[in-house]
Amino acid sequence: MLVLGLETSCDETAAAVLKDGDTLLSNVINDQIGIHSKYGGIVPELAGRSHIERVHRVIEEAVKEAGAQLRDLDLIAVTMGPGLIGSLLVGLNTAKGLSYGLNTPMIGVNHLEGHLLAIFLQKKIQFPFVALIVSGGHTDLYLAANFGQYKLLGRTRDDAAGESFDKVGKMLGLPYPGGPAIERLARKGNGKAHKFPRAYLEKGSLDFSFSGLKTSVRTFLQQREQGNRITLTDEDISAGFQDAVIDVLVDKLISACKKEKISRIVVTGGVAANGALREAVRNAAQSHGFEASFPDRIFCTDNAAMIACAGYHKFVRQKSLSADFKALDAKANLPLE
Repeated sequence: MLVLGLETSCDETAAAVLKDGDTLLSNVINDQIGIHSKYGGIVPELAGRSHIERVHRVIEEAVKEAGAQLRDLDLIAVTMGPGLIGSLLVGLNTAKGLSYGLNTPMIGVNHLEGHLLAIFLQKKIQFPFVALIVSGGHTDLYLAANFGQYKLLGRTRDDAAGESFDKVGKMLGLPYPGGPAIERLARKGNGKAHKFPRAYLEKGSLDFSFSGLKTSVRTFLQQREQGNRITLTDEDISAGFQDAVIDVLVDKLISACKKEKISRIVVTGGVAANGALREAVRNAAQSHGFEASFPDRIFCTDNAAMIACAGYHKFVRQKSLSADFKALDAKANLPLE
């Protein structure tokens, strides 16, 4: 069974071809960093226009790389939300056109389920497990009981972790995206030179909050600019900020496992590519006798392979698809649970 995955939820135009749910034949990702970097963040209108310009070329490249033709496809899986509505509409309407023209079934996929199931592109992890989805737009904890069976355990109440990385990077004058730039600086810094606040919220909560941490960094930088005897380098600030984010993420993740009595962990999403976070989760998991898994970095950031994977498993579960295209609409907010 050949599945074409299509992902345009934010600023990556991506297409992939997956065979039988576990054999990846192609995975093409066209990012827009060059477009948005001058603005220090994603401009939704420019993102949507770029998807329009690139989406057909990316699909053609993915199908060709897979050694197939469009008529060979058995299913089209496309992200329908959550994400930027203009970007989502490009992918969804492209998939509808292909489905109608080729008489090939299509299925809408939740972007978060794509991230959660990205690990299955590499190995068949056993259910149940606790998943931390941490990216520029999401910081969520889920209990995954089986394919399609997810329970929300906690989520951010304000900024996502990846969003905080980008905003702090902008404060430091670093190039967009800020996450990788902060990670590089943090390797040279001393995270203990200044301890930024950790927001653990009320006792027992598995929710996250990073807005206060972001404000603390901004205040600290303003004081440094005013010459208030603060001599910390950008490297030290980056390390201190990164440690503050990671400490909370790891603490909540381990707490979720204990609360649900589950020993398997999956960390996924763009921020899961951060080497310091991976090391901290591995160390914490090992000390508690838990098993931690991470998708390869190429499957952490937005990609279409994970959408094809999630679409395949959703198709297998449903066994039938509605032919009513109106039922498949782009949704900026689309809960996974």
